[in-house]
Amino acid sequence: MSSIKYKNNTLFIENTSVKTLALKYRSPFYLYSNSNISKNFKSFYNNFKKINPLICFSVKANSNIKILRILKKLGSGADVVSGGELLKALKSGIKPNKIVFSGVGKTEEEIRLAIKKNILLINVESENEAILINKISNQMRKSTSIGIRLNPDINAPTHKKISTGKAEDKFGLSKNSLITFCRDIKRLKNLNLEAISVHIGSQILSENPFKKTLKVLEEIILKTKINFKYVDLGGGFGITYKKNDKKIRLKDYSNLVEKFKKKYNCKIIFEPGRAIVGNSAILVTKIQYLKKGANKVFAILNAGMNDFMRPALYDATHNILPLIKSNKRVKGTLEFVGPICESTCRFIKYKNYQKINQSDYVAIMDVGAYGASLSSNYNTKPLIAELLVTKKKVKVIRQQQDLLKLINH
Repeated sequence: MSSIKYKNNTLFIENTSVKTLALKYRSPFYLYSNSNISKNFKSFYNNFKKINPLICFSVKANSNIKILRILKKLGSGADVVSGGELLKALKSGIKPNKIVFSGVGKTEEEIRLAIKKNILLINVESENEAILINKISNQMRKSTSIGIRLNPDINAPTHKKISTGKAEDKFGLSKNSLITFCRDIKRLKNLNLEAISVHIGSQILSENPFKKTLKVLEEIILKTKINFKYVDLGGGFGITYKKNDKKIRLKDYSNLVEKFKKKYNCKIIFEPGRAIVGNSAILVTKIQYLKKGANKVFAILNAGMNDFMRPALYDATHNILPLIKSNKRVKGTLEFVGPICESTCRFIKYKNYQKINQSDYVAIMDVGAYGASLSSNYNTKPLIAELLVTKKKVKVIRQQQDLLKLINH
């Protein structure tokens, strides 16, 4: 059960009234529930308990060090896609032997950093990347453990901009290329091929694409005759943003993965991000203006697409709730939009929304994943604050960026 809910028509996060925080802290700001993060991680692990997987949280979903420290204490590792994310994961206390480094365009500096820090795996996404890692490893007189990422050519039912497992996507090697690579790996003397990895997309709400992926992996393992130490099954597990979204049945998938693990005697790695932090946060924002349009009313918020990019970038739906719930409804269309000078700086449209007033506060829901981590200084706007609630204790885990420092850069 979520720790963000109404109590007596007032929105609470854990044991704290959101309205109280809205009046105390300068909006807009991100507001996280420690309880939701912990519950989500434990629930995810419990679904796969029999497999005892290494859970490597996808740092790109949320890279706040305080959030990473919560996850580290729960036993999480990290899946990183840049040198910066790797350094943040290490700074949070996550051990190098629980870190995997993914991504298609790792630089020489990032590869050197990963080798130097002795992380668990560098997940290779092309033959030329493997050649470069081998060259750098030789220069550093190191032997580097790698995984090889498969592109299984599976069309996961998700938004086209967050699909990563189709043949036309830039990620991983095709089946034939991967098999050839595995046969030729011995010539790269400074590499240890220990894993095969796969990631087919994000916000997936059906277990069927994951089942198909397991079949492709079986095919590869049988053809290469390699006993991989690790099979990295990636992430992509969706959450329910809309009422009609169906929850993914992780237990069904878990049973299949358990059989797969026993058959191929491998260790399983998962890389969830959204499933752990997606519903852990809200974006608290004020209605700056109410403006009558030709056929609707605009509620212009003081949070924009620079603060929260997902609706503009992915056509994502995020509900917006008033901090004080009322039964009074206003007929007609209300659209929540932001202040950025782009037509795509809009959030969601409602029919017959409850009566709201200018200067009221509202909450954009389920923003814990790809919220703060995708934010920017577009229109020379400072990055907003992030707050963490633990029961009744509130802690600022990122200060709002100073405007004067921003303009002097």
